[in-house]
Amino acid sequence: MNVVLYQPEIPPNTGSVGRLCAATDTPLHLIQPLGFQLDDKHLKRAGLDYWPHLDLHLHASWDAFTSRHGDAPIFYFSKKATQLYTSARFASGDFLVFGPETRGIPEDLLAKNPATTYRIPIKSPHVRSLNLANAVAIVLYEGLRQIAET
Repeated sequence: MNVVLYQPEIPPNTGSVGRLCAATDTPLHLIQPLGFQLDDKHLKRAGLDYWPHLDLHLHASWDAFTSRHGDAPIFYFSKKATQLYTSARFASGDFLVFGPETRGIPEDLLAKNPATTYRIPIKSPHVRSLNLANAVAIVLYEGLRQIAET
């Protein structure tokens, strides 16, 4: 599996996702522009000393990413989706795409991919969304669980 952060904005979230990816041997793809520099101290602090063990791929744009990986299965995660993430069927070469913290995945990208767009349910009407790193962890571990069972 692969985790893709589309234009992430908050360094500690990306650092935490990087740590998660290092722990699970999952490549992390960052789509530019980023809301921070890769040498940000908060990014490094959240990723601890695991950052050198991360399989990190930096892409100049969404088009650059899709020109390289567009033929692979891509799953999108958004609070605007109707399908639950547990209904997705994951395989080892899949890409899991998460949007920037304040905006989410662009509407046009979601509109082009409704069959592969999923959400994590939130029961409380007082909570708008989950933390990015938490959302990635939930979906990634579900994907790894499914792959382990096949």
